[in-house]
Amino acid sequence: MILFDQTKSIKGLATQGHRLAALIGQLEASLRAISEEGRVALASSLSAEDMVLTDVVARLGLNVDIFTLQTGRLHPDTVAMIARTEARYGLSIHQFEPEAEALAEIVATYGLNGFYESLEARKACCDVRKLKPLGRALRGYHGWITGQRREQSLTRTQLEEHEEDTAHDLVKYNPLAAWAWTDVLAYAEQFQVPLNPLHARGYVSIGCDPCTRAIRLGEHARDGRWWWENADSKECGLHQNNHNKETIA
Repeated sequence: MILFDQTKSIKGLATQGHRLAALIGQLEASLRAISEEGRVALASSLSAEDMVLTDVVARLGLNVDIFTLQTGRLHPDTVAMIARTEARYGLSIHQFEPEAEALAEIVATYGLNGFYESLEARKACCDVRKLKPLGRALRGYHGWITGQRREQSLTRTQLEEHEEDTAHDLVKYNPLAAWAWTDVLAYAEQFQVPLNPLHARGYVSIGCDPCTRAIRLGEHARDGRWWWENADSKECGLHQNNHNKETIA
């Protein structure tokens, strides 16, 4: 049973400005079209962007599956968002975990927190905890939807709304590519979208607990991710497309 009121629309958004109303109208149309192109899934990190997309999917009753990568190192507040989101919208979020044998191997090789010591160790950890589970999560789908935005990082400034995901031979959709962080927050306020409590504590980009921190005044949003690394390397490999030629060690 869908617990969310699907009759709510963008009417009455004049107080939020014409920009937001236009963005939401475009987003709704885009997600409707995407959901009709084939079997698609939304990859959710339970961050504000993905909660906005979840809200639209539920509000419009779209045929879109939702999954998250349960890495085993997520912040407790992020884990709690899974049940909270399911209860709010009356849907199921499928969780994909790393394989136990591969996980034991990287811990034995690099240590539990070896990712602080080298880029090689960090990418190996991301590979086992995120990339491999993503591959399993995407099996059988025509395409997948992400909450990526161009302003999020240096590696995403050329982000396209539709991409060919050559790593998985799928179409990747980034319908929030042109959205600003303020747009995301405005939508969340307008539609009373439940947000990860970490956002209120200064976290803008949310990932695994040991690799994510709150940003300081004047810092870029991505400064809270892998803060010990150079800015141009701050990707885990989930989004290695035409605009981002990053290779995974």
